[in-house]
Amino acid sequence: MEKQKLPNSTLILVFGIVSIVTCCCYGVLGLIFGIIALVLANKATKLYMENPENYEGFSNVKTGKILAIIGIILNVLYLGYTIFLFSTIGMDGIQEMQRELMEQYGG
Repeated sequence: MEKQKLPNSTLILVFGIVSIVTCCCYGVLGLIFGIIALVLANKATKLYMENPENYEGFSNVKTGKILAIIGIILNVLYLGYTIFLFSTIGMDGIQEMQRELMEQYGG
C-alpha cells in the first residue's frame, strides 16, 4: 500500500515558523498561530501513532511542533513584557520612548 502524506503536516510547519516570526506583533498574532499549530500537531501525532506505516511527513509535524512551542514561549514573554510596559508607563510613556528612539536612530 502506498503511503499517504500526513494531513496538515506542511501547514503545521508553516504555522510554527509564522508563530516565531510574528512574535514582535505584541505577542498576540504569533500566539494564535502557535496554538493552532500545536493543536494540529497533536492531532496529526495521534493519527500517525495509530498507523505509522501508512503515513509519511511526520518529520514536518515534529519540527512544526517544536517551532510552535518555541513560538508560544516567545509570544507569551513578549505579551507579558507589553502588558508590563502598559501597566507601568502607559501609552504616553511608550510613545515617548518611541519618539526618543526615532530621534536617536532615525535622524
